Amino acid sequence: MQKIKKILIANRGEIALRIIRACKELNITSVCLFSEVDVNGAWLKKADEAYPILGNPIEAYLDYERIVTLAKKAECDAVHPGYGFLSENADFAQACTNANIIFIGPSAEHIALFGDKIASKNAMKDVGVPVLPGTDEPLATYQEGESFAKEIGYPIIIKAAFGGGGRGMRIVHDAKDFKKSFDDAQSESRKFFGRDEVFIERYLQNPRHIEIQVIADSYGNVVHLGERDCSIQRRHQKVVEIAPAPNLNDDVRQELFRVSIDAMKQLGYESVGTIEYLVDTQDNFYFMEMNTRIQVEHPVTEIISGFDLIQRMIEIADGDKLQYKQDDIHFHGYAIEFRINAEDASRDFAPHPGTITEYLSPGGPGVRLDAIAYKGYEIPTYYDSMIGKLIVYAKSWEGVVKKAQRALSEYIIEGIPTNITLHQQIAKDEDFKNARFDTGYFDKNLATFNLEANNQRRKEEEKIKHLEDIIASIKEHNLNIRH
Repeated sequence: MQKIKKILIANRGEIALRIIRACKELNITSVCLFSEVDVNGAWLKKADEAYPILGNPIEAYLDYERIVTLAKKAECDAVHPGYGFLSENADFAQACTNANIIFIGPSAEHIALFGDKIASKNAMKDVGVPVLPGTDEPLATYQEGESFAKEIGYPIIIKAAFGGGGRGMRIVHDAKDFKKSFDDAQSESRKFFGRDEVFIERYLQNPRHIEIQVIADSYGNVVHLGERDCSIQRRHQKVVEIAPAPNLNDDVRQELFRVSIDAMKQLGYESVGTIEYLVDTQDNFYFMEMNTRIQVEHPVTEIISGFDLIQRMIEIADGDKLQYKQDDIHFHGYAIEFRINAEDASRDFAPHPGTITEYLSPGGPGVRLDAIAYKGYEIPTYYDSMIGKLIVYAKSWEGVVKKAQRALSEYIIEGIPTNITLHQQIAKDEDFKNARFDTGYFDKNLATFNLEANNQRRKEEEKIKHLEDIIASIKEHNLNIRH
């Protein structure tokens, strides 16, 4: 019997809208909360109920005690955290459980385990997953780190022990740069995560970033929904995501599936999750981290598999058993996701809030748009610069690249700079068209891209002006004939 009838969405933006849509198809009431700068958010117009959370616009979405209280007052059965904000906060998950509210996600214990990068690495190593050589404990001093780096050899990477998303990371190629990099990594980690513990791993030069999507219920059943290639990154931030990974050795693919499912079974994981790996040029792979939440890039997996991941999360949290075995799951075609950000390429891709003055979205077969942007929408300064995700699908790699080129040429946003032009350059790049990319893709190609403001709107205006001139000429010609 379905226990979840009303869900509080502890998030904002496109992921809030995505969860609302899943709720509607499951006949579940959706409840949103919003900060004072989000009163015009598109997702609020779609939610069944919405309540303000006043105060600092960022802290409002992080105050889990107030959010749990609001969920109780709104008589919600469950909370969905989305991604970012509180989605990987074990204390929030536990607070929900303590208040008899279902947390739609894994247990607080698993969130805490995988939120600790060192503990999770050791846990995965213990269940047979390959890991990179590195420190098994947080480093107490930079001298301790220097000694270890010398032992395993440069280059190395310094990482925040309780972070993610590329924050608190520094790559070090030479011993003379170690101390400054160590201090910078600690400082950034302290700023973004409130803790400054860091650790060291051997750094792989230009590997592929491959991640495996898993789903696990509370009865010990685990399946995978294939892999994604997230190699195209800038400063460790994903820009383009692809499913399945083109040109991935199939033996490596099958082994990634095997070790991922086996690890989740041994660790007793429950809910959806993403296990991220680095694959080197010799096809060796190593565990990097696990995200115990829905991923930004989940749509590409949904498209090639036919599964609604948000709905599956809700059903598992409601106590449902997986209704399918691995042999029942089949994948079709290719999907690419382009993250659409409000950012200025001329200022090193700095976030650029402002008001959208013109908005024309792409469409047609094989095009999905998960977005919150619209004409007149004012993008606030307080949050991530992503305002949407363009996802395209086709049966072949060549077909999906052509689909991407067409859809990106149709996407027009004015009033603010965006990275649409960057994506247009990627989609027509020869390396991309031939599926030749790794984490060094931007280091190699970015300088060759023309990142001037998108001139698509100007071309459209010129076309309209040309048609208007033709119509005016015809009218004048007919007028002369009548006279």
